[in-house]
Amino acid sequence: MINNIYKGKIMKILISNDDGIAAEGIKALMSNLALEHEVYVVAPDRERSAAGHSLTLNSPIRVEELEPQYGVKKAWVTNGTPGDCVKLAICALLGQNELPDIVISGINHGPNLGRDILYSGTVSCALEAAMLSYPSIAVSLSSMTPNSLYFDATAKFICRLLPRLKDIKFPPNSILNINTPALEEEDIAGIEITKLGTKMFTDEYDRRVDPRGKVYYWMAGELTSKHEEDGTDIAALRANRISITPVTFEMTNHSTMEELESAFCKDGKCSWYGYDAYKGNL
Repeated sequence: MINNIYKGKIMKILISNDDGIAAEGIKALMSNLALEHEVYVVAPDRERSAAGHSLTLNSPIRVEELEPQYGVKKAWVTNGTPGDCVKLAICALLGQNELPDIVISGINHGPNLGRDILYSGTVSCALEAAMLSYPSIAVSLSSMTPNSLYFDATAKFICRLLPRLKDIKFPPNSILNINTPALEEEDIAGIEITKLGTKMFTDEYDRRVDPRGKVYYWMAGELTSKHEEDGTDIAALRANRISITPVTFEMTNHSTMEELESAFCKDGKCSWYGYDAYKGNL
């Protein structure tokens, strides 16, 4: 674990995303962060939204180094997934003196909130970095409209946030999942540290018929108006606040382990099945 994230004014930052190397969000991050920091980029060659935490195992991962733009030190594009991008960068592409102080995934075009983060390539990209013991942030702009004007404002917020990381011990096995409202800075109602909400989108599919008469389905979920309790990321965004949620990949449900032990393994013995049960029948 890298404990001292902020080592002075200049940081080494690895940027990736799931919207692809040509996305407006990653361009905004590159151009703003490179003004003060040493920035490296590895990103997919196309949009990989909702890719989740997938890795490429059964086909080659192609990588091409690009001419650096926006002031970054080095940049690569790959046909791999968001998770591939981070793993490749840290384990194969970056030199020892180029390894990042922090990994930033985004800026995603659209929110990554509540349970829907399980599908998110943006969040999974950051989680891959955390699994490799690097501090990481996933950042999303909560706008569903094309050509959003607020990516630059979100990137500037991240620039202002980075020096404040020196005041925290970055949570191990965790990321910070950040969502910003699509508003001018003066219209944002502040920052809130939140927990994950429930669902941001409805589960709906449109049934359609193609020109050859074949039936197909198109996912058509919409933003839900379901009430969210205070303190959640969804409630914060609806109140025009930036949400910052610590998210961990440690998925063990420790609270139910004692109950399972009592039900399945009384007195510390699970002798009703397997080798012990077989011996008892001899």
